[in-house]
Formats: sequence, C-alpha cells, structure tokens
Amino acid sequence: MWKVVLAYDGTDFHGWQVQPGLITIQGELRDAIARITGETVLPQGSGRTDAGVHALGQVASFPLAAPIPAANLVRALNRALPAAIRVLTAERMPDDFHARHSARSKMYEYRIFRGEICPPWQARYVFAMPAPLDIDAMQKAAARVCGEHDFTSFTATDPDREQEESGMAADNVRRLSLSEWQQQGDLLIYRVQGNGFLHHMVRNLAGTFLEAGRGNVTEGQITSILEARSRAQAGPTAPARGLFLVGVDY
Repeated sequence: MWKVVLAYDGTDFHGWQVQPGLITIQGELRDAIARITGETVLPQGSGRTDAGVHALGQVASFPLAAPIPAANLVRALNRALPAAIRVLTAERMPDDFHARHSARSKMYEYRIFRGEICPPWQARYVFAMPAPLDIDAMQKAAARVCGEHDFTSFTATDPDREQEESGMAADNVRRLSLSEWQQQGDLLIYRVQGNGFLHHMVRNLAGTFLEAGRGNVTEGQITSILEARSRAQAGPTAPARGLFLVGVDY
C-alpha cells in the first residue's frame, strides 16, 4: 500500500471526491496514476474536502503492483498532475493502511484576512473581513468546543457522508483537542484539531465564532448551541476559500 501526502489549491476543483463530468482532486490523482503505471486504482483520501477547500497535507492511500521507487513515483506524479496539485511525499505502508480509517486526528485552519485591501494573490485563500471583531470573545467561544461533544449543530445534514468521512458511528460526537484563534500579521487564523470532522463542521464553527466577534453570540451561548443539536442555532457557514486541511496524524 502506498501513502502519499498532497498539497493543492482547491479553487478550481469540485472537491476531493470523484464526480461524473467534474474535475476533482481524487479524479486527477487516479488519472495520473493510470498514465504512469497503467493500473486503475481509486486513491482513498483521509477525508473529502469540499469544492474550493485547500490542503497543505491531505493524505491518500492506494495499492500498486508496479515496483517503483518512492522518489520516482513523486516525480512522475508531479509531472502528470496539474500544477494546482503537488505530491509532497510517497512511502510504502503495510497492506492494512488506509488514509481515512487509520487516521487518529486531523488539523484544519480557517484563514481570515483583516487588512483593508486583500492582495489579489491572497484572495483565493482567505475570507476577507476588515470589519471590527472582538478577538477575545472569539477566543473564548472557540475554547468552549474543546473536548467531546455532539456537533450536530455545526454540521450540514448529510448522514451518509458523515459516517463515511470519519469511519465512526453517525452520532455526530467528536473530540476536539485544539480550538483557538491566532493572529499572524493581517491574518486571523482559526486552528482546530480533532479525531474527526463532520460535513462543513469547521466552516460552521468559524462562521459561528465570527458572530461572537461581531457581538451577536456570547461565550455561554456556544454551550447552548451544542446542546440544542440544531443547525439552525449556530452561525452561518464561512466561505470555502479560507479553509485548509493542514495535516493528518496516524
């Protein structure tokens, strides 16, 4: 079994998963492997990023019969893939390794540009928000979701996808070990790590914490939103362009 780590600009792709008639990350990787080796395999990702979402460290796994050195596989794939998708590393793993099922945790970032004018070379990768925000309120709200909770209020309604994403029961209970905001120059970054994520969960968390920054949601209301188990109680879904899958731990 092969394990590859990928980075990609998701702007021009219809997400990770293969879809008929649409250009996707999984489809491009599958086609590149076929051109190089002549083998038809469907790479399994650590999770399905949505259309417009980016990755710094997506992981995919797939079997290959062809005996090819890892360095050669990386070079060949990067020649065959579009420039918006890069294979960073490749390594052989035990046969039972699976990019999704073997994952122990994932890290995501949501990036907000706080300057008055967002540079055009950053516009595809951030949510531009120059309006005043109470960062302390956002930090306190973010801390409230650490630990194990039912995140029904922060997920899109898609039970089949949720179960498939995490390999866990579709009860929407997840454990977050990190949930915090960091300021880096003009960037305000939400970082979150957990054992699994539901459909739109990070974007819904970010959107809700932005409402806390605007003064529309209090720290205490975050607990009430979790307990309500109702998507209608949480804030809006933040745009896909600000979201990055940073890495996956095994």
